[in-house]
Amino acid sequence: MRHALVLGGGGVAGIAWEIGLLVGLAEAGVDVTDADLVVGTSAGSAVGTMISSGADLDLLYSRQIAPADPTAEPTVNFDYGELMSTLAQVTAGSRGARDARARIGAYALAAEVASEEDRWQIIAGRLPVREWPRQRLVVTAVDAETGDWVAFDRDSGVHLVDAVAASSALPGVFPPVTVDHRRYVDGGMRSVINADLAEGHERVLIVAPILGMGIPTEVRRLERAGSRVLVVAADEASRAAFGSNILDPAIRAASARAGRNQAAAVADSVRELWKD
Repeated sequence: MRHALVLGGGGVAGIAWEIGLLVGLAEAGVDVTDADLVVGTSAGSAVGTMISSGADLDLLYSRQIAPADPTAEPTVNFDYGELMSTLAQVTAGSRGARDARARIGAYALAAEVASEEDRWQIIAGRLPVREWPRQRLVVTAVDAETGDWVAFDRDSGVHLVDAVAASSALPGVFPPVTVDHRRYVDGGMRSVINADLAEGHERVLIVAPILGMGIPTEVRRLERAGSRVLVVAADEASRAAFGSNILDPAIRAASARAGRNQAAAVADSVRELWKD
C-alpha cells in the first residue's frame, strides 16, 4: 500500500479540471493513475472510475474539450455559495456531524428535482465502464436518512453507476440515489475529499478542485499516521475557468485546459512524492 490518489468533488468543472491535471502530469512524465488506491468523492468518483478503468487519458481529455451536448447533459442553474448558505441553515443546531448529515439528507429527500432515472442516465453516460475495475477504487456517499457515510467498492455488491450517482447526488440539486432500498446523497456532505480512507498508504496525492475547510485536518491525520501527503488544489487561473457555475457543461473545455496547464507548475512536487 504505497500510493493513494484522492480525487475530490467539484462538479462538472472539477471532473474536467482533474482529467486535465492528470493528463498534464502524464505528459510531464508523472503518471499517478497507477495508484494502489483511488478514492473518489462526487466529481472525483467519476474521474476515479474513468482512470481506474484503464481508459486512455488523451481520449478522456478529448471528451472534456469537445463541444458540450445539451441533450446528453443539460445545464443546471447552480450557485455554490447559495447552496452552502442553505445547508448552513439546514444544519443549524444539529447535534454532531451525523445529525447534520441526516438533516441535509432530509432536505435532499424533500427537494423537487429531476427524476432519479434521468440523473442515472447522465452519470452512466459519463463513465467508460459499468463494472468495477480491478484497481482498488473506493467511492463515498452518505445515507440520506441516517446521516451515516459509506464507502462503496467492488466488494460492496453495489452497481458501479449507482455508487457514482450516489456520490454525486448534490442535495437540493440532484435526487438522492436508491441503493438496496436506501437513499444516498453526495459523499461531499461528509468531506469534499474523504482522505482518511487513504490511511496506511505511504504516499497520498490529494487532488481538490474545491478546498473544503476540513482538508488541513485530514492532511494532518494522514501525516500523523506516517503518510507523505501532497495537496494539489485549483490555482487562480483554474478557479477563473470554473466561472460562477461549476455544473455548467459549457465550462468543461476551459476547466480541462486550465488543469492541464497547471500540471506543469506542480509536476516536480508530484514526481518527488510519487517516486519509488
